[in-house]
Amino acid sequence: MTNYNFIAIEGNIGAGKTTLSTAMSKEMNTRLILEAFADNSFLPKFYAEPDKYAFPLELSFLAERYQQLKTELVKQDMFQPVIISDYYFLKCLIFAKANLDEDEYALYSKLFHIINDSLPKPDLFVYLYHSIEQLQKNIKKRGREYEQNITDDYLIKIQTAYFDFIKQVTDLRVLIIDVNSLDFANNPDDYKQIVNLINRPYDIGITRITASRTI
Repeated sequence: MTNYNFIAIEGNIGAGKTTLSTAMSKEMNTRLILEAFADNSFLPKFYAEPDKYAFPLELSFLAERYQQLKTELVKQDMFQPVIISDYYFLKCLIFAKANLDEDEYALYSKLFHIINDSLPKPDLFVYLYHSIEQLQKNIKKRGREYEQNITDDYLIKIQTAYFDFIKQVTDLRVLIIDVNSLDFANNPDDYKQIVNLINRPYDIGITRITASRTI
């Protein structure tokens, strides 16, 4: 059981968002929303030529995420009332802030705010925190060719953008879980610990927890 009807699992590239969201949804029999990033033709181009493809990439993600969430979140399902997603729509603004120049970001931000208010906010926003070293290990392990040249500097920039957003949050329940010492993808006890933390009741504001393996 969970205290929330809409949980958004977030984190940097390689944090395990999809793995955790999928496992939780299966165990709890919830509806699952997964970001369809693999179908975005601009993504490999962006990693090869970021200056050239950053703006069309962010616009395409904005449109795809909005369309998906608008469709899925308005559905009513009495048998599966809880929704777990492996992203939150504000991810659009976070990545755009990191990837676009000032003029592009100003235009993008206007478009974002026009449509953002029409989407419901998650009841709980979960951020999975990993060190940059661990993120790189995860990225290498999952083996997506277009991700293999992602630099530490880029991961730091994305992580900083997330934290800058989180610091400004005043109307969300935000749970930051340091998962560096856990392997929730392969260790059932680690996974159970993360799920138990997510299912606790939290107040509006930011809660930080360092998860550790019990020996």
